[in-house]
Amino acid sequence: QVQLVESGGGLVHPGGSLRLSCAASGIISNLNAMGWYRQAPGKERELVATCTIEGSTTYADSVKGRFTISRERTKDTVFLQMEGLKPDDTAVYYCHAQDGPLHFWGQGTQVTVSS
Repeated sequence: QVQLVESGGGLVHPGGSLRLSCAASGIISNLNAMGWYRQAPGKERELVATCTIEGSTTYADSVKGRFTISRERTKDTVFLQMEGLKPDDTAVYYCHAQDGPLHFWGQGTQVTVSS
């Protein structure tokens, strides 16, 4: 079993920055991919960014050029640096990890972008 613990959410003004962190612990064999999803009120959960074990990254079109995902393999930790935040980025952000066919989720951290 893998536990994911997120940190770094909060309230920020439009145009501001935040950095999310997610640390994995537990029985970890090989986390093929780690990443971030988000869910805004009344909307479905959507992919924000992922990073494979080989270092390949994927971003949602809405965050390209503003968000950067990075990963520390030795610590099974993933980060999401968010710049130029917009009100539409307001959501609960969930850390995700995949270990073979198994998927794990963090408890979520709230990001609110408001003036």
